[in-house]
Amino acid sequence: MANPSYQERRNEVESYFDRTAAEAWKRLTSDAKVSGIRATVRAGRDRMRATLLSWLPADLTGKRLLDAGCGTGLLAVEAARRGAEVYAVDLSPTLIAHAREHLPSDLPGRIELAVGDMLAPEQGAFDHVVAMDSIIHYEPDDALDVIAGFTERARDSIVFTFAPRTPALALMHAVGQWFPRSDRSPAIVPIAESTMQQRIADAPRFNGWMIGRTERIAKGFYTSQALELRRSQEVD
Repeated sequence: MANPSYQERRNEVESYFDRTAAEAWKRLTSDAKVSGIRATVRAGRDRMRATLLSWLPADLTGKRLLDAGCGTGLLAVEAARRGAEVYAVDLSPTLIAHAREHLPSDLPGRIELAVGDMLAPEQGAFDHVVAMDSIIHYEPDDALDVIAGFTERARDSIVFTFAPRTPALALMHAVGQWFPRSDRSPAIVPIAESTMQQRIADAPRFNGWMIGRTERIAKGFYTSQALELRRSQEVD
């Protein structure tokens, strides 16, 4: 993808998660004790991960799955335990190194962890694509480009999350602008659920795909919207 705004934000996300927030992210995705605010984020992310996994087949044996923006690899591990061959990719070398260090020994060869862009074509095709909180920092046009890129490589389904436009999220983002610039995470870009669905339905590049399940998870300081895309039944 050559869009300059995507590349610029991609670099910001990479820098933030590989440097500024790496240690905090490791704690958040572990069993370590965290503050009350981060505990709500952890709980929300746990519920979201369980939701996305519940939308995938219980038996993934023989299926190839892309975990796009895998972070420390928690979703990748659960998918691999169901039998999937998982390609888990993230921009952050630090988080990928952490995931490799904590990869369960009973999943030999089931998970390939890689540093890189979730749209890199050399990763090949997949039966299922999962992108949990991986596109929330991108402008709507760029986020839709990412999802369209997934449709070119997915055979069965794509499940992803985006930041829904809510008053609570708008307030949090406004407050965040008062933080010192060095402490800010890349801005989350909300989009109304109805707008996201309508733009997908109207875009020719999503022909052959249909919108499936949708669910919003709101837990304390965590709010995210899950959406499923499935191959249309009439498409071979």
